[in-house]
Parts: sequence; C-alpha cells; structure tokens
Amino acid sequence: MGLPAQEIIKFPSGKKKVLTVSELTKRVKGLLEDNLRYVWVSGEIFDLTYHTSGHIYFGLKDAESQVKCVIWRDKARTLKFKLEEGMEVVILGDITVYIKGGIYQLRVETIEPKGIGALQQAFEQLKEKLAKEGLFDDARKRKLPFLPSKIAIVTSIDGAAVRDILNTIEGRFPKLHILIYSVKVQGNGAKEEIAEAIGELNTHYPDLDVIIVGRGGGSLEDLWPFNEEIVARAIYKSSIPIISAVGHEVDYTIADFVADV
Repeated sequence: MGLPAQEIIKFPSGKKKVLTVSELTKRVKGLLEDNLRYVWVSGEIFDLTYHTSGHIYFGLKDAESQVKCVIWRDKARTLKFKLEEGMEVVILGDITVYIKGGIYQLRVETIEPKGIGALQQAFEQLKEKLAKEGLFDDARKRKLPFLPSKIAIVTSIDGAAVRDILNTIEGRFPKLHILIYSVKVQGNGAKEEIAEAIGELNTHYPDLDVIIVGRGGGSLEDLWPFNEEIVARAIYKSSIPIISAVGHEVDYTIADFVADV
C-alpha cells in the first residue's frame, strides 16, 4: 500500500515579516482599490436603510455571497426611483475597504432596476402610489364646459405644441379668450415651473374655464416633468378643470391620469 500524496509547503526563508492587522488590511485595501476600481455588479437588495443623514445603506446578495453598499447623499438625491427590499438591481460602483472594520463595500455611482430602466420603475412606483391615494379616480374628475369663454395654456412659448394647440382651438372657438403661461417643459426646473403655473392661475385667474397643460412628443426623459409628483399634485389640487395634452397619442404620463381630460 502506497503512502498518501503529500503537499510540501515552503515558507519564505530568512527573517519573518509579521504584519499587524492594520497593515494587512491596508495592503488588501490597496490591492482591491487599485485593481478593481469600478465594477458592474448585479444582485438583490436586503437590509435597506434610508438614513436620516440622506445616505442610503444596503446589502447586495446572490445565492452564495453578499456585499455592503452605500449611496452617498448627493447621489441619493438624484435617484429617479425608490429602492425596495428584495429589488433586483444592477450597480456600477467602486470598491473601498473600511480599514477600521476590515470590510469592503461598494460606493454606488449608478443603480438601475434589473430588466427595467430607472425612469420606468419610478413611473410605475409613483403611478401605484397616487392610484392608491385616489388621484386617478373618475369620480373626482370634472366635465368640461360645452362652450368655454376663457382658458389658459401652460406650455413653452417657443415649442411647436403651443402652435398646434392654438390652431386647434381657434378652429373650434374663434372668439375664445386665451392666456399663455410660458414654462420650461423639460430639464432642470421644469417640474417646479409647471406646478407653480397651475397654482398661480388658480389664484389669480379663478374665472378660467379650463387650463391646458401640454408639450410636444419626446422620449420618456423629455416628458419626465409631467411624471413628477409635484406636477401631479398641482393638477389634483386645481379648482379649474385641467386638460393634459402631453406628447403624442402613444405617450402616457402621470399628468394624463390625474387630469380631468
């Protein structure tokens, strides 16, 4: 009977180099952070915490392992959708080692729901939330006057949509009194301007028969201000009936669901 195979391990000769725990962790930190600067990782969110500081902490796991993740406050503010326990996501992050705890984590740069874009996820989340609150209920929607005498249009004065709306109105109601409240309809500040316009018209022109809120077609990102909660709630609170005229017939926004027409 032969002897079992044996593995011979050779240790470095000479004086032993003994590392402290801190030195070892610093070496690991250097190896990881220098060689795996940015990585794409997919997994399931667990142990999710929205901290009072504005940072978001959570773990990301699969069937065999897990890693801690953090989204710093400035990044967290730009998220278009709300993270949820059990959500499958894809993350781009850089690896950092926390020396004091001897653990590594991912600092998240971008995060997307797996299989669906962030904007689409945000749309579905807000749609579900507002539907539960009753903002889409048909019972609260008002009929438009048969022969309006005074209306307002909330849109960009420079866009093609305002010309289309005016041409349509003037063909049907040539003597109609029309106010145009020009606002940004995409990009930073657009959602605030649209919501403010609806509020201002309700305050200063309560005799309006209808407010038309609209813009031309575009991508989901272009139309996004009309999917923002601040705009939805402004439409809901309006004492004046509102028509949503956003995008083309194939486009649907949160504003469409809340508006009277």
